[in-house]
Amino acid sequence: MALFDLPLDELREYRSASVEPADFDAFWTKTLQEAREHDLGARFEPVETGLRTVQVYDVTFAGFGGHPVKGWLTVPVSVEGPLPTVVEFVGYGGGRALPHEHLLWASAGFAHFVMDTRGQGSGWGGGETPDPVGSAPSVPGFMTRGIEDPESYYYRRVFTDGVRAVEAARAHPLTDASRTAAVGGSQGGGITIAVGGLVPDLAAVAPDVPFLCDFPRATTLTDRHPYREIGSYLKTHRGRTEQVMRTLSYFDGVHFAARGRAPALFSAALEDQTCPPSTVFAAFNAWAHEEKTIEVYDFNDHEGGGAHQQGLKLRWLPARF
Repeated sequence: MALFDLPLDELREYRSASVEPADFDAFWTKTLQEAREHDLGARFEPVETGLRTVQVYDVTFAGFGGHPVKGWLTVPVSVEGPLPTVVEFVGYGGGRALPHEHLLWASAGFAHFVMDTRGQGSGWGGGETPDPVGSAPSVPGFMTRGIEDPESYYYRRVFTDGVRAVEAARAHPLTDASRTAAVGGSQGGGITIAVGGLVPDLAAVAPDVPFLCDFPRATTLTDRHPYREIGSYLKTHRGRTEQVMRTLSYFDGVHFAARGRAPALFSAALEDQTCPPSTVFAAFNAWAHEEKTIEVYDFNDHEGGGAHQQGLKLRWLPARF
């Protein structure tokens, strides 16, 4: 696909038209307070994987509603903590997968915590965390589950799980709470931005081609899934656009970015029709911390920078720790 969005010079100046709810902070303060009424109960069970340079722990912690959420914690063997820690969130439809698929960060000397995404993991990777909350009628996928109201929307639970994942990672004695970063691509990038806006003391964030940003533009610019799930819902549920956009405004990465208090390394791909570059720049341009950089991949689609971007993050993160 050739370039389809704004020219790069306009992207660097672009600002979202998404309207922040007046009670945005109150909504999220209440949400996290309710989640913390449940004991985090982070459990780390060593697992035998056949890997000899890392130790892997099967993690369970209490997320939104006290629901059990799974994860993997991987640390280098024969190390003394506390270690700088990378908390990773995964892409749409995926799960925490298998431990040997997550060796990059531990191989570089970090503790690495990857969160399973509730209800997902059957599209790829494999997941083990159910979402026990029901939903009114919705389009297949996750984008319209509970979209009638911010209180019931699916990503209220996922973003809360993300904050609790940081807390769970920090609960292990081998991790250093003061040197904790959040990373992720696509949906994982969107969760990273949300967590970056909700956790005030992260050392760094690195969202790649992030999803869940600038909903008003994304839902009208691209017809590629997952954003198209919202359009399909509104195609059937006529007259609910204002209601749906109000709900989504509580979960728009642009508004979390305005509260970002950590150095940030973003990436965008100019041929990305899944997460159009203007929606990524909307979050990047809103990011509040003055130390921020965005890598732009001119001729890439949603794969973005791939391994090249991973290498860049391996060089960038240590300086933030």
